[in-house]
Amino acid sequence: MSRLRRRPEKNCLNCGAEVLGRYCQRCGQENVDTRESVWDLVSHFFKDITHFDGKFFSTIKYLFTKPGFLSTEYMIGRRASYVNPVRMYIFTSAFFFLIFFSLIKVDKESILKTAKVKMNDKTFDEIVALDSLAFDAFTRNINMVDKKDSLPMSRKEFKRYFDSMAPKGFISFTNSNYHSKEEYDSLLKTGAVKDGWIKRKMVNKQLDLNEKYGNEGGTFVKDYVNILLHSLPQMLFVLLPFFALILKLLYIRRKEYYYVNHGIFSIHFYIFSFIVMLFIFGLNMVNAQLNWAGSGYIESIMVVGILFYLYKAMRKFYGQRRAKTILKFLIFCFMIFFVLLLLSLFFVFYSLFKL
Repeated sequence: MSRLRRRPEKNCLNCGAEVLGRYCQRCGQENVDTRESVWDLVSHFFKDITHFDGKFFSTIKYLFTKPGFLSTEYMIGRRASYVNPVRMYIFTSAFFFLIFFSLIKVDKESILKTAKVKMNDKTFDEIVALDSLAFDAFTRNINMVDKKDSLPMSRKEFKRYFDSMAPKGFISFTNSNYHSKEEYDSLLKTGAVKDGWIKRKMVNKQLDLNEKYGNEGGTFVKDYVNILLHSLPQMLFVLLPFFALILKLLYIRRKEYYYVNHGIFSIHFYIFSFIVMLFIFGLNMVNAQLNWAGSGYIESIMVVGILFYLYKAMRKFYGQRRAKTILKFLIFCFMIFFVLLLLSLFFVFYSLFKL
């Protein structure tokens, strides 16, 4: 119920009908004073987004303590006591990706520093951290291989050398080696090259990217990875109906379960996964500050816990024996992995064509 004072007038400000109680019988609007404080606006916002009147916390409690329970409650019609799963999915996914994109930063420098030097498979940071004698020995070996020179490099010279090892040069994801679109179009017109529609699109995109980025391979990788990461919410959203479809196929003989029921089950699992992943992000932040060795083990347990939660939720929601549920769980994991692989390949190419 709102904290606002009830209006003494009995006319509804929304539809004009006579109001007998606190709410209009025709449109449902609350008959309260229209003057609001900042706190009223803020509290109203949280109530609209999360049903901050107890439903949110009870929903979270049952989501974690009783896998499959909320999906069962929704299926049999007991829904008023919990937050609507679609609304909660929108809220948790938006919050999850807000945190995700604030933590994951991709820039040219990070790409350069994670590139590998040819010798000893050391990263930039590992090499720079070497003491003077070890650094001189390392860079002397590089010069002996590349320049046939036994002199070591200075740290500034090594930085230039390392930058030159970044992804640069001709961007190629086809087996073609054309230098311009004019050259390629000419070969197509004369019949010297007979590529299909898909191959032509790929070659033209490759030529466009080479013209756009030139030798700036680091910039190309940065832009591409950023687009690919920002496609992740779309990919997970597209995966959701496939998630429900696989469950529908696995339990196709259970006629009482409609596709929507499998969809609600999938949404509840998504919500749980988002929240657990937020805890993992939190552990990563703590580990970055404290360098706590045990955080990696806890994160691994949480990831395994997501899979175990899925098994428990399937057993509770579909009510089958342990052996049959384990078998269907394994089949489901294999099928969803295959679908995820196909979707990943699609979004890899889709992101490429958005450059």
